[in-house]
Amino acid sequence: MDQRATDRSTADQSATDQGANSQGATDRSPEAAPGNARTPHPTPHTAPTPSLADLRHHLTTHLDPAARTWLDHALDEAAAHPGIHGPISVWELRLAEAGRRCGATHADAARVLILDAARAGIDALTRVYFQGTADERRAVLHALPHLVSGPDALPLVEDALRTNDTRLLSAAVGPYTAQHLTAHAWRHAVLKCLFTGVPVDHVADLPRRAAGDGELARMLGDYAAERTAAGRSVPEDLHRVLDLTESVTPAPVTDHPHGKES
Repeated sequence: MDQRATDRSTADQSATDQGANSQGATDRSPEAAPGNARTPHPTPHTAPTPSLADLRHHLTTHLDPAARTWLDHALDEAAAHPGIHGPISVWELRLAEAGRRCGATHADAARVLILDAARAGIDALTRVYFQGTADERRAVLHALPHLVSGPDALPLVEDALRTNDTRLLSAAVGPYTAQHLTAHAWRHAVLKCLFTGVPVDHVADLPRRAAGDGELARMLGDYAAERTAAGRSVPEDLHRVLDLTESVTPAPVTDHPHGKES
């Protein structure tokens, strides 16, 4: 077995182990049923997306000397040979090595930086996503806000949202999804997080997108009633999101007589 295959096998096993709690989760839409009474709950918070400079600084600060040297070489190599070259590009091999070289804690950030250095476009990202390990697919999703400005990468997000791998789902509901996913698909992504136990704190821009969303409120109420009727507990996160649907984001304040900002 070559080194890339070994790295992929190791990464796949890691993803399998870390996603074990999500196995057997049911992927289905809630049936219609009456909603339940609620009390106010804390508003979910999402941390700001770190910039590429933030990621590089973090790795420079936290990696040991050998790992820093490897990463510097991998980034230089990717910058010198960007894009897709033949069956596999040299920077794709470095993606497979990142977990072993940088450790599981820092591998995602290292892979995002390598993808950026390689100037990976939508074709390259798509190839890495569909041919890579779960770890590499997650890194692609994390890289989307930095590398793709439009909705062209939504098929990758939609594929990730069909899985029950909780780490992949967490990456799939990041800022790229918040900006580009349609309202219908986004609502189902929020429900998918509740189905699988992904904390809604991972859903980027949740307060803004959920505000005043009556359809999302209906879906949440249906899901809560379904679980209650089945004698199952209702996730606390469901109530938190339901509270958000009752809020409305205020319009920008303006003194312009025609309602336009000056």
